[in-house]
Amino acid sequence: MQGTRLGSSDPKGCFNIGLPSGKSLFQIQAERILCVQRLAAQVVSEGPIRPVTIHWYIMTSPFTDEATRKYFSSHKYFGLEPDQISFFPTRYIALRYKGWKVYHGDTFQSKAPDGNGGVYAALKCSRLLEDMASRGIKYVRVADPTFLGYFIDKGAASAAKVVRKAYPQEQVGVFVRRGKGGPLTVVEYSELDQSMASAINQRTGRLQYCWSNVCLHMFTLDFLNQVATGLEKDSVYHLAEKKIPSMNGYTMGLKLEQFIFDSFPYAPSTALFEVLREEEFAPVKNVNGSNFDTPESARLLVLRLHTRWVIAAGGFLTHSVPLYATGVEVSPLCSYAGENLEAICRGRTFHAPCEISL
Repeated sequence: MQGTRLGSSDPKGCFNIGLPSGKSLFQIQAERILCVQRLAAQVVSEGPIRPVTIHWYIMTSPFTDEATRKYFSSHKYFGLEPDQISFFPTRYIALRYKGWKVYHGDTFQSKAPDGNGGVYAALKCSRLLEDMASRGIKYVRVADPTFLGYFIDKGAASAAKVVRKAYPQEQVGVFVRRGKGGPLTVVEYSELDQSMASAINQRTGRLQYCWSNVCLHMFTLDFLNQVATGLEKDSVYHLAEKKIPSMNGYTMGLKLEQFIFDSFPYAPSTALFEVLREEEFAPVKNVNGSNFDTPESARLLVLRLHTRWVIAAGGFLTHSVPLYATGVEVSPLCSYAGENLEAICRGRTFHAPCEISL
């Protein structure tokens, strides 16, 4: 997807949030996959270490597909093998402009990608669900060992990581159960009545609807096949008002979107997995200078998390600016989630901001 809300015309995964390493979001994820492959190979091998390959499926849009492929090729796939990455574009869907005065109130059609929920139909149309089956894939999720173990243990069709909502007006969707005994689903913040958003659970003292959806999901492959068929058959869409480019600059229009969480009502069972916000959730939605969810706020959250890893591993920090405004970055090639850092950090002093790498 494009990073237009971040002031960039490049694919969002190419964005650099300002970490000491200067790595893009794509590079960070690629190196995390490399790290998990190495850890998995050490666990499953008896005798000589045998390579473990994790296949990466990356959804693009018609606007970003070519640029994304070129970006990976020019960076030699960040150490991954080219054939372990599959790129696939989402579909176009029609837009309708509002108040198009030149046409005296008539509507004018344009096209745009169909939202992150288009991933299901796009996987099906690209025959990548068949590709997953041929590779023996049973569970679909970007490498995450703890979450995968929880998911398998619960025997659910789908799962989602959740964090507690920080305040009633936070712009995150929340998990709800529709009707007594009904399926878990997500209500987007723009569709949640303000009185419901502020409601307090008298038993717990927390917000009644407190489980925020942070778009960290996991599915069985069987369930993905079911959802791809169901969403298309049922024509599930949300109406969103968007700025749309035109010959006369940007104008407001109506866009039909599918959201990735539209899958949950189809699940016979969904497991929610609570995680700590400061360890798992650093959204990048708005340009620096905005009030929340900026590259700068995400950068600080990552640096603070990695600083805790280094200190826990016996390392020390010096810094020339206040510690809350800086920290260290641990390369994913060194550690996936803070493990195995003692040999690198114990007794050493690092001057922040800096990157700790191999």
